[in-house]
Amino acid sequence: MSIDLPLAADIYLSVLLFCLGACMGSFITCAADRYVAKESVLRGRSKCPVCGHTLSAFELIPVLSWLFLGGRCRKCGAPIPVRCFFTELLTGLLYLVTYLKYGFGFVTLEYLILFSLLLAVGLIDYDTMEIPDGLTLAGAVTFLLFLYPHGGWGERVTDGLLGGLVYGGGMLLISLVMDFLLKKDTLGGGDVKLFAMLGLFTGLARGLLMLLISCITGLLFALSARGGKKKEFPFGPAIAVAAMFTLIAGQDLINWYLSLIS
Repeated sequence: MSIDLPLAADIYLSVLLFCLGACMGSFITCAADRYVAKESVLRGRSKCPVCGHTLSAFELIPVLSWLFLGGRCRKCGAPIPVRCFFTELLTGLLYLVTYLKYGFGFVTLEYLILFSLLLAVGLIDYDTMEIPDGLTLAGAVTFLLFLYPHGGWGERVTDGLLGGLVYGGGMLLISLVMDFLLKKDTLGGGDVKLFAMLGLFTGLARGLLMLLISCITGLLFALSARGGKKKEFPFGPAIAVAAMFTLIAGQDLINWYLSLIS
C-alpha cells in the first residue's frame, strides 16, 4: 500500500531519494572497502588509500566529486576507482526507480533497505569471494519487520517460507551433488544462504525468475570479467542484480509472459 501525493511532493521526493541513494552508494562502497581491509566501518575519516590524505566535504559529494576531480585524488593524483562513481550513480537511480514503482509507502522502504544490503553483498563478494552472514541475517530480519505493513501477512509468510525453503534448500542440494561429482567446491555456502533469504521476499513464482536471471547474469559476468577463462568467480553480485530486477520488474514480466500464452 502506498500514499498518493501531490505532484510537487512526488517530484521533491524523487529528487530527494536519488540524492539519498547516491549518498548511500558512497557510504556502502566505503563500508565495503573497509570491511575488505579489515578496518572499522563506522570509525575514522575517509582518506585516500594511496597517500593517506583525509578527504574534505568537497571531495565526498556523491557522483559530483568524482567528476570535478577527474577521477583522481586532489592531493597525490592517484586514480579513484571508477566503480565509486558508478555505484553512487546507479544506487541513486535504483532508489528513484524503486520509489517510482512502489510509491510512498512501507514496501518502498523495505526494498530500499534490502537493496542497500544487496549492494554491500555484491561489493564484498566481488572483492573477497565471500558473503558476510551478518548481511544475509539483516535481510531476513528486514523481511520479518515488514510483514505487518504489507497486509495479508499470512499468505506472504507462507509464500516466503516456501520460497526460502525451495530456493535455499534446492541450491544447497545442487551444490552438494556438484561438489561430489566434481570433487571440488562449486557453490559457496554464502550463496546458498543468500538464495534462502531472498526467497523470503520473492516467494515461489518470482523466485524462479530470480534464479534464472542470476544464472544468466552470472554466466555473462564470468565471461566478461575473466575473459572467458574457466576460473572461479563471485556469484553474489549476479544474485544481487537478479533479486533487485525481480523485485522491481519481475511481476510485470511474469504477467506479460502469461498474457502471451493465455
